[in-house]
Amino acid sequence: MKNWPAEFDLAIVGGGNAALCAAITAAEAGAKVLILEGAPQTYRGGNSRHTRNFRCMHQGPLSVLTGSYQEDEYFHDLMLVTKGKTDEDLARMTIRASEECLPWMQERGVRFQPSLSGTLSLSRTNAFFLGGGKALVNAYYNTAQDLGVEVAYEAQVLHVHRDANRITHLDTEIAGVPKRILARGFVLASGGFQADLDWLARAWGPAAKNFLIRGTPYNRGVVLRDMLDQGADSVGDPTQCHAVAIDGRAPKYDGGIVTRLDCVPFSIVVNKNGDRFHDEGEDVWPKRYAIWGRLVAGQPDQVGYALIDSKSIDLFMPSVFPPIVANSIAELGEKLGLEGQKLTQTVTEFNAACQPGHFHPTELDGIATKGLAQPKTNWARPLDKPPYYGYQLRPGVTFTYLGLKVDARAQVHSPEGPITNLWAAGEIMAGSILGQGYLAGFGMTIGTVFGRIAGKEAAAYVA
Repeated sequence: MKNWPAEFDLAIVGGGNAALCAAITAAEAGAKVLILEGAPQTYRGGNSRHTRNFRCMHQGPLSVLTGSYQEDEYFHDLMLVTKGKTDEDLARMTIRASEECLPWMQERGVRFQPSLSGTLSLSRTNAFFLGGGKALVNAYYNTAQDLGVEVAYEAQVLHVHRDANRITHLDTEIAGVPKRILARGFVLASGGFQADLDWLARAWGPAAKNFLIRGTPYNRGVVLRDMLDQGADSVGDPTQCHAVAIDGRAPKYDGGIVTRLDCVPFSIVVNKNGDRFHDEGEDVWPKRYAIWGRLVAGQPDQVGYALIDSKSIDLFMPSVFPPIVANSIAELGEKLGLEGQKLTQTVTEFNAACQPGHFHPTELDGIATKGLAQPKTNWARPLDKPPYYGYQLRPGVTFTYLGLKVDARAQVHSPEGPITNLWAAGEIMAGSILGQGYLAGFGMTIGTVFGRIAGKEAAAYVA
């Protein structure tokens, strides 16, 4: 801190993918940049360190991506999960910009690998990071350091000072020491509010206390709340979020992607009463995995149970925790804390409703049930080959969608007009595009595209 300039060109709040993309872009344009990362260095990177892939439009084979993935198909996939709750102009702009992002990422140290197999086979649509999100974050920090970007860890931004249509400075504590940060431009990339359970409970009600936070515990929404209190335009619903079904044995915070359960398409999922409550085979898993957190959140005690048999145990990426194993459905129910007789009845009725067909685990196969009030429309095979396996499911929140509304230049606005030296990128503004639902890899796309835009616009402003 002692060698810092009295004033930076650009101060960036946050230390994940979006913040790093903004910092690198601005530094390459000649700006003096400071990153304020709220976490200790060991935990730097926010939710980005838990990610695995980046969803990318491309006209033909590109790096590790196969085939092509055109704008209209990409947008159609997005609309399926958001149910139309998206800003089409911003969404299409993000999709188009993603194509040039992948080579940009590679040129700044990010390495990719061919896609994984099984339920997450996305070789045409998603580029997987070699070494995962932590490797991506480390590559970007190395690039930023080479460009002269300064980084402060354990940097808590307490207040963003707004004077009419501009930001003047930040009040921070860095490793517990108060510090005023002066800059000519500011980028907010500090994520959502999901780690503040009281805020979640105000939005969701008491049920939110049972949620698990699969991402960083440092995204508490302090900067978001500060800007909303100062009249910045908001976007999104506080009850909408990226929430997936994760193993109920996961830690309260920071369990990451290894706690996710990908067995749902090949299972039946019941609540604590032993009743199925949704179509487990509705669509391919990358388009549906992010709805299951909300589905489980709507069940009694915010808990569900996924059941499979031996035919399916090797068809999906396993959780970090081993499944509960039993030789009968009744025994499995008892081990999971469910009423064994009721669970046996549910499974027996499901098995009787399964129809013959050609099972295909990686694409829609049309093998469906017949006659059930709650159908299963694909991959509906009887649970009839012991041993049987079970997992407890809990809602695992990655990030919330209430955020700052931005324009195509990533600029933050208020009812009085644009805040001239303030931009936002990443999860803090993702609600501008994600009104609900989620598409695998799209959060990284939003962060990369808007991080680069924010960095470019901020650098041009301060120049």
